[in-house]
Amino acid sequence: MEHKVFCTLVITMILGLSLLTQGEDTCNVEPKKRVNCGWPGVTEQECLDKKCCFDTTVPNTPWCFSPEAIETECIF
Repeated sequence: MEHKVFCTLVITMILGLSLLTQGEDTCNVEPKKRVNCGWPGVTEQECLDKKCCFDTTVPNTPWCFSPEAIETECIF
């Protein structure tokens, strides 16, 4: 049971830190894997306020999209 609590605490800390340090690494998502996070006409600031990524350089893909998921694994 203690391992589960420790693992949960570590994962929570990692996710919290990742939100604080969200940068280009988590926004480096392949265009075909982008998950839309905005709406037509969303501004860059509105997108960033939602903690999403904004990139207008790839046509015909979402410009406001969810950051790449950070995968974690806990081994007991």
